[in-house]
Amino acid sequence: MRLMRFAPHFAPHFVLVAAALAAGVANASPTDPRNGAEFTTLAQPQATQAVGKKVEVIEFFAYHSGACNAFEPTLVNWAKKQGDNIVMRRIPLPFQGPLDPEARLFLTLEAMGKLDEYHHRVFRAVHVERKRLMKDDDIIAWASANGLDKAKFMEAWNSFGVQTRLKRLSQIANAYKVSGTPTVVIDGKYVVSPDAVRQANKIQDVGQLMTATGQVLDALVSKAAASK
Repeated sequence: MRLMRFAPHFAPHFVLVAAALAAGVANASPTDPRNGAEFTTLAQPQATQAVGKKVEVIEFFAYHSGACNAFEPTLVNWAKKQGDNIVMRRIPLPFQGPLDPEARLFLTLEAMGKLDEYHHRVFRAVHVERKRLMKDDDIIAWASANGLDKAKFMEAWNSFGVQTRLKRLSQIANAYKVSGTPTVVIDGKYVVSPDAVRQANKIQDVGQLMTATGQVLDALVSKAAASK
């Protein structure tokens, strides 16, 4: 009934705008992602560590993030399907500042060569077992209780390498313009998040969102590979 309140000369314009918006939504597709919608492109692309035709994929994440926990199985399966097409990296986003304990845990596990074994166990501890791993002492106690040699853990935890990398995380996140998790960066320039995909395609179902996000990542990896 509100349409009747528009003056007659406004009505055609209103109809055209509404039709254009409807067409835009109808044409939206995760398999053909749009810059500024499903993804954004960094104004200053960052150098990548991938060589040859491989495409670098970086996930910025946080262990305490429920969204990261929900996205983790999708990302792992997607990376397996991509296989040798990509080089996958993870970077913890230091929400608690330059000495963020969660980020330090990730870097410590990585330095010990235990990341593949323990990465999913940290997610499980936080989101299934409801462990609070946001403080140094709690993390150290959890590591000791879960099969990690305390002396070796503390050696890595306090190492110059881990502490140096920890202090650089905020600078890295700023370079990629990342402020939330999970965020994925393809080839040092294409920035994607499940939330951006959700908003661009009006998706409410979590399963559909995970599928759509994977399709966006597929399309951007192909796009990046074609330019190499």
